[in-house]
Amino acid sequence: MKLLLDENLSHKLVPRLAAAFPETAHVDSLGLHGQPDVAVWQYAAEHGFVIVSKDDDFRQLSFLRGHPPKVVWLTVGNAGTTVVAELLLRNHERVAAFVADPDDALLALATRAQDAL
Repeated sequence: MKLLLDENLSHKLVPRLAAAFPETAHVDSLGLHGQPDVAVWQYAAEHGFVIVSKDDDFRQLSFLRGHPPKVVWLTVGNAGTTVVAELLLRNHERVAAFVADPDDALLALATRAQDAL
């Protein structure tokens, strides 16, 4: 699975996710830092990435445009890198099923604290 981590997520996630999510990249490493969301969207669509972001704009783009690319939207508040990594790793099978589903465009994942809200 090729995940593209938005700039609102740490680049330190890439090595932490590499075993479970090979070919994961961060927008910074692809020269997309500071680019508009639409540019990141287009890049992800053209290169087969699934966007992972805390940014509500990508959730909205997913509703407006459908896929590709698919979007994993994280509702984690100000959670740190470790919490985000654990959330994605804990939901590996769910992410894989989402990526494989031809119809789904958006997957929302929340930390356990967010689930209670």
